[in-house]
Amino acid sequence: MIRDTGRPGDVFTHKTPRVVAARRLTTRAGRDDAGRFLAEGAQAVREALRFGRVHEVFVTESAAERHANLLVDAPAVSLIDRRAAELLSETVTPQGIAAVCDTVDVDLETALAGRPRLVAVLAGVADPGNAGTVLRVADAAGADAVIFAGDAVDVHNGKCVRASTGSLFHLPVARERDVLAALGACGRAGLRVVAADGNAERGLETATGLDRPTAWLFGNEAHGLPPEVLGHADEALRVPIYGRAESLNLATAAAVCLYAAAMAAGRRTTDRG
Repeated sequence: MIRDTGRPGDVFTHKTPRVVAARRLTTRAGRDDAGRFLAEGAQAVREALRFGRVHEVFVTESAAERHANLLVDAPAVSLIDRRAAELLSETVTPQGIAAVCDTVDVDLETALAGRPRLVAVLAGVADPGNAGTVLRVADAAGADAVIFAGDAVDVHNGKCVRASTGSLFHLPVARERDVLAALGACGRAGLRVVAADGNAERGLETATGLDRPTAWLFGNEAHGLPPEVLGHADEALRVPIYGRAESLNLATAAAVCLYAAAMAAGRRTTDRG
């Protein structure tokens, strides 16, 4: 079911005003101005339609044939040509389907409402692929929220959205420019802040108390966490390296840490039940 393309048989091009407006959403300034972003690819569009607020889906004719069932739930569907699909995409090989969605971030108080037990705080994380993967991991580990703090990448960045595979629609996401304000909000919400720090004296394998409500704090890929931020954590732990690898990348380390807390909390619930 294809609609909203004007006259029957019309296909939008890269010069069509609505496509031009949507293309601005590939930039952070454009997203901030509009309060909207692009969710590209079938999986992202599917989750956006289920859990987000979608205004329009742009789709090529071939992609419309492949994803006909998905498009049934779209509020508006517009056919685009191949060139328009390429310009709306941030990938080498566009899937030919993208949704215009309302941005998903909420304020800190909303994200941390309801006595959260597990939160991920990304302080200055710059790589959108890493950030999106941490979002996906946090979702899988049952986290209650993810906070992008300091000079962190925009959660609505196209690569971040794709790497999250739809998880950014599943849990509250907040943005806070002041890292210490984010940590203060976590403390007021009853969360113990644990920093993931490769230079920490204690290893994760020796940790106790991870069954308590925890906010895991992760730093920039290249520079880690600055001393003034580490000083506001309740504890710092390093992920142990047992083999010859020099280090773990951010997303892998975050997966280990978040699952350690999730499993500790799960064991505690099981033990009590």
